[in-house]
Amino acid sequence: MSVELCTFMYNTFNIILDEGSIINIFLLLLLSSTLFCSEYPYFSEKELIDIKQKDPISMHRIVDYEKSVASLEHKSMTWQLNRVNSYLNQLLPQYDQVIYNQEDLWSTPKEFLRVGYGDCEDYAIIKYYTLIRLGFDKDKLYITRVTEKYKGGAHMVLTYFQKEGEAPLVLDNLSFKILTTKQRVDLDILYFINDTGVYTMSKTFKLTKVAKEHPKFEELQKKIQANK
Repeated sequence: MSVELCTFMYNTFNIILDEGSIINIFLLLLLSSTLFCSEYPYFSEKELIDIKQKDPISMHRIVDYEKSVASLEHKSMTWQLNRVNSYLNQLLPQYDQVIYNQEDLWSTPKEFLRVGYGDCEDYAIIKYYTLIRLGFDKDKLYITRVTEKYKGGAHMVLTYFQKEGEAPLVLDNLSFKILTTKQRVDLDILYFINDTGVYTMSKTFKLTKVAKEHPKFEELQKKIQANK
């Protein structure tokens, strides 16, 4: 399906939502079977009906996310990186304790989109899966634990190793500007996580594997495999 047709369908769907009309089930099934199930995060038609009935604001958020991702399909990688970072940074930040009454909960992109609020790791996670969906090499993307030097707080960002031997780019929910780890003098880089393991980085930007897996990331992966 072309991006133009996807956009047309989403605009039509938005009109239906804005007018407060009953969702056309055929359109909903068509959307869920062609767009929502193509890549994670995938929302089934049953989920979408339930979300529409219980929380129309979440429905708007999900549709807008899908439309925005579809519009980036044929853009340059630089454009995609900047747009994904700035677009998702518009979601509102909130501590896990406030949202879920639980410390350090790693939300899946679907959970983040439904709730509309997230902690720093939730931004890194949804950017990670969104960029993979757009065709980025997942082996070059890392959910990265850092420390904010001047505030002393733990923080999490997404990093992208664009070129071997160069400092990775940092996608941070606290910044709309993408800079390299070398430029981000306010951050101490601790370790990098993806589905291949946990790594530390040398001064020459070479990664060394220090663990086969990260417990929180493995827990996240299990939820995602269950389409949560």
